[in-house]
Amino acid sequence: MATLWIIIAAVFDFCDGLTARLLKCYSSMGKELDSLGDVVSFGVAPGFMLFSLLQKTCTYMTEDPTGGSYIPYIAFVIPVFSGLRLAKFNIDSRQTTSFIGLPVPAHALFWASLSCAMLPFVSIHPTAFVIGFSLLAIVTSLLLVSGIPMFSLKIHSLQWKGNECRYILLICGVVFIAFFHVLGITGTMLLYILLSIFNKGK
Repeated sequence: MATLWIIIAAVFDFCDGLTARLLKCYSSMGKELDSLGDVVSFGVAPGFMLFSLLQKTCTYMTEDPTGGSYIPYIAFVIPVFSGLRLAKFNIDSRQTTSFIGLPVPAHALFWASLSCAMLPFVSIHPTAFVIGFSLLAIVTSLLLVSGIPMFSLKIHSLQWKGNECRYILLICGVVFIAFFHVLGITGTMLLYILLSIFNKGK
């Protein structure tokens, strides 16, 4: 359910910006409120999802039902760095048509789908999962505040030229989700990162 609501939040996040531009009713207050909502939907929510997943995984490594470890708290790097990412975005005039650093909705969709897909398998190799997820949380959180240019999904025309990355991402995303279901969202977000890096955010 958390994954579903994060997906719904991402759809509304895309639509509210589009609506504001079409109606020309954007404002500084709206920008701040949008970021405040994003911190909750795309920072706190996936952070708690990963915390719950790590806590559950740690229970397979100890008899303590709480997991007996401080490791799950590493998950809260997600809301912290998401907040930093949004603050940087609000004061950076360079990010009007593209992004610098991984956008928080993409980061949230990555973690929500990965957490949901991996939940049934964490008991198989709990130690590997805990180490892998902890390191991955740090790496992806650092991507949020990195200087890597990322392309935006804003489409100004339906032509192929200039929208190659967007169309490739859309087509591959549909195929990934059709074949891999919720894990396909994770794959789509990874593809988004790779396309942005190789095309320098264009």
